[in-house]
Amino acid sequence: MKVVIAPQSFKGSISALDAAKAMDEGVRRVVSDVETVLVPVADGGDGTLETLVEATGGAIRSVTVTDPIGRPVTAEWGALGDGGTAMIEMARTSGLALLSLDERDPLGTTTYGLGEVIGEALDAGFRSFIVGIGGSATNDAGAGMAQALGVRLLDETGNDLPPGGAALADLRRIDTSGLDKRAVEAQFSVACDVSNPLTGPEGASAVYGPQKGATPDIVTQLDAALKNFSKVVERDIETSINDVPGSGAAGGLGGGMMAFLGGSLRAGVDIVLDQVGLDEKLEGADLVITGEGQVDFQTVYSKAPIGVAWRAKERGIPVVAVSGSLGQGFGDVHAEGIDAVSSIVCAPMTLEEASTRGGELIADAVAEAIRFMQVGSRVFGRSG
Repeated sequence: MKVVIAPQSFKGSISALDAAKAMDEGVRRVVSDVETVLVPVADGGDGTLETLVEATGGAIRSVTVTDPIGRPVTAEWGALGDGGTAMIEMARTSGLALLSLDERDPLGTTTYGLGEVIGEALDAGFRSFIVGIGGSATNDAGAGMAQALGVRLLDETGNDLPPGGAALADLRRIDTSGLDKRAVEAQFSVACDVSNPLTGPEGASAVYGPQKGATPDIVTQLDAALKNFSKVVERDIETSINDVPGSGAAGGLGGGMMAFLGGSLRAGVDIVLDQVGLDEKLEGADLVITGEGQVDFQTVYSKAPIGVAWRAKERGIPVVAVSGSLGQGFGDVHAEGIDAVSSIVCAPMTLEEASTRGGELIADAVAEAIRFMQVGSRVFGRSG
């Protein structure tokens, strides 16, 4: 019997790798003659860096870069175990969580620090990149990132633009002759789980600007600036980004990654599952066990357990999930390939207690799930 164990982290409690180890323990309590394959997974959001580093036997590195408002910040990035791929979460260089409420300013915040981390990884010899772009504090369409890598964004007098999304209204010419040639040669997979275009009522400024501190007037100003940016990009780089789904992600960084670095926008879970080689590991499997901190109606929107289930179902493999809790609409996951789901919480307890005991509770829940499967096999197998 072969069981593939592929959970996401239980946020605030246990990493994806430790959750997988706990699930493995639960399986082995009940079944001794079993082959288990542990495949920690993530969806491109929080925890993806640690998950991919752990899953591939890589290492976390750190570098001091520029934060969204120009201060130095220490940012971690991942050197994956293949020796050639770097994992970067832009939230660690240019994220909203780095700022206090009164520091939020999408007119002036910059992605310059992201470009600095990319440069650091290029210096270290990496030429394949996975970039998660959720949680941004910026609305500059990756302009700062591009400037950090040698691109010049020029106004009508030939001067370089200052940081921030507002400055893009003054963009008249893009000079890519100084772009780091190593970045041009590299491959960038961009974890992007939204379909917003760059501008308009569903664009970066209108949808995400307010949470970054934009008033209605500022939203209008930023949207106009991004429209100007897209026109200059189309003329000078010969790349049309304005209406591409996902180009509005992270304040237009999705579009900027496409324009400046030839980045491909993909669902984060697909990038991660490809990186950890899930398809190959599913071959010959009899059962898949997955899970996350809470299974609810949101799980079906490209969360890691659903991504795992989709790939398992392509091969006809049954899938069960355990989670910290079951929220509203948790049954929606059945239509997406998760055959059964249960909570690890076995008695009244606080969230703190459940988080502290995460590994123990996961192992217990998986052991009981396997026992239920054995009972079901005997009962229904005999009656069928």
